[in-house]
Amino acid sequence: MRPVDPRMTRRLPELRRYLALTAVTGAVTAAAIGVQAYALSGVLARAVDAPAVSTLLNGLALVAAAFGVRALLSWAHGRLAARSAAGIKARLRADTLAAAAAHGPRWLRGRRGGETATLVTRGIDGLDAYLVGYLPQLMLGATVPVAVLAMLYFADLASAIIITVTVPLVPIFGILVGWHTKAKTEKQWKLLSRLGGHFLDVVAGLSTLKIAGRAGKQAEAVRDVADRYRGATMATLRVAFLSALVLELVATVSVALVAVPIGLRLQAGDFDLRIAFFVLLLAPEAFLPLRAMGTQFHASQEGLAAMDEALTIVESAEGLPSGGARPAGTFATIGFDDVTVEYPESGVKALDGASFTVRAGERVALIGPSGAGKSTVLSVLLGFVAPTGGRVLVDGVDLATLDVEEWRRRIGWVPQRAHLFAGSVADNIRLGAPDADDARVRAAAASADADFVDDLPDGYGTLLGDRGLGLSAGQSRRLALARAFLRDAPLLLMDEPTASLDGRSEAAVTGATARFTADGSRTALIVAHRPAILDGADRVLRVADGKVAELETEGSAR
Repeated sequence: MRPVDPRMTRRLPELRRYLALTAVTGAVTAAAIGVQAYALSGVLARAVDAPAVSTLLNGLALVAAAFGVRALLSWAHGRLAARSAAGIKARLRADTLAAAAAHGPRWLRGRRGGETATLVTRGIDGLDAYLVGYLPQLMLGATVPVAVLAMLYFADLASAIIITVTVPLVPIFGILVGWHTKAKTEKQWKLLSRLGGHFLDVVAGLSTLKIAGRAGKQAEAVRDVADRYRGATMATLRVAFLSALVLELVATVSVALVAVPIGLRLQAGDFDLRIAFFVLLLAPEAFLPLRAMGTQFHASQEGLAAMDEALTIVESAEGLPSGGARPAGTFATIGFDDVTVEYPESGVKALDGASFTVRAGERVALIGPSGAGKSTVLSVLLGFVAPTGGRVLVDGVDLATLDVEEWRRRIGWVPQRAHLFAGSVADNIRLGAPDADDARVRAAAASADADFVDDLPDGYGTLLGDRGLGLSAGQSRRLALARAFLRDAPLLLMDEPTASLDGRSEAAVTGATARFTADGSRTALIVAHRPAILDGADRVLRVADGKVAELETEGSAR
């Protein structure tokens, strides 16, 4: 059976504390089992000789006390397990999400985003069976059989030898079955992860699939993956039920090997009745935690597979550059110094020795054909992509040495497809500055020319669907602009803010951007194709074949 993953104990201090406390409760439980068996064997042995009522009552009181201690330990451990499991899962979710964020948006595109969502929700929740069920039984399996054997060696050497020989059969059979179960469970989890990612892709592109007449085909693909997941789940359950039968059979036969010789010795009259009862009460206790551990092991396998994947994601992000600890401060210039960005999955150089400078207060437009590397320039500045060569300098300081979180707080970001979350209009704008009051939210919306909000059913309290369902493309873009304006950052990055907008919406977004950057206190770097954005730019940089060159404009001439 699988022991505790050392990566979990290394990364999760909550788990280390939980294991220590579980070991203590396991030792106390083993002591309570011994006291309970000793007291109950005494009561049963005396009952044969018809003792005084007071003698029986004293024995029964000790038995009741031992039962009470075990019940109290079981209750306390249940509470401890539930609280510890919640803390461990919360830490693992936070670490996994932080690792996914370190990889960047490009890493999460496509099916991997859906798989990661399945992992941090359904997958990590599957750890309950491992943390609440398997680990406590593992600790009991490490303490109770040892304690029982120690007591049996003092009580009856022959019975102790039989238990010593037969107890290891339970974990041996459990390991043999566990090897077979592990492969099936990993297959089950991979199918579930794939099902989550594929289903998310289908839902996201449902309108396109309907228009192309491919919705039915994709529904069949989802159904096929779901059927395979169901088959893998049933195969895993069959193995679990058969393994439970094997473990129960081994334990039953082992106890019988102890009980039969004791009965024969009692019949011969050369064995004490109290010791006989004591041995017969203790023998099943040596096997009970191991049998329960085997049952819980199978139930915990899906969660363990998810945990393994989560830790793999966390470890894969450790080698990624995360920026230094130097404060971002203010900046006067941003310079790309021979910057190269090569995407390893495709081997394509999005930027190849790009060099240019953006001075504080400038409005700089980036133009060029699709795929030329314009969005990559913004991704580098956002810290989503690390240069594979060259440096990005902020006031002469390498961006890689700055604190990345503090640097991002100095950036207002309007992506090409801004994401609006399920929630109110005000909450979506307030993402730019979570502590902003209603007055600031309304002022930011006004700056972004988002006057349409007042006409919505509940104004700023109107609830939106995921991805801004209920709004037009132009309205969604203006709310994204309001979010960036609310942040009031000195650097504004915009990726084709007027793409796919009609003339009126384009004019609104262009005018709002021009007013926001007019006083020269903010620097704007805008990826653009439309003439309206280019007309308001101080300089225009053309990106082509990974290189960046400046075009002569009226603004640059001045």
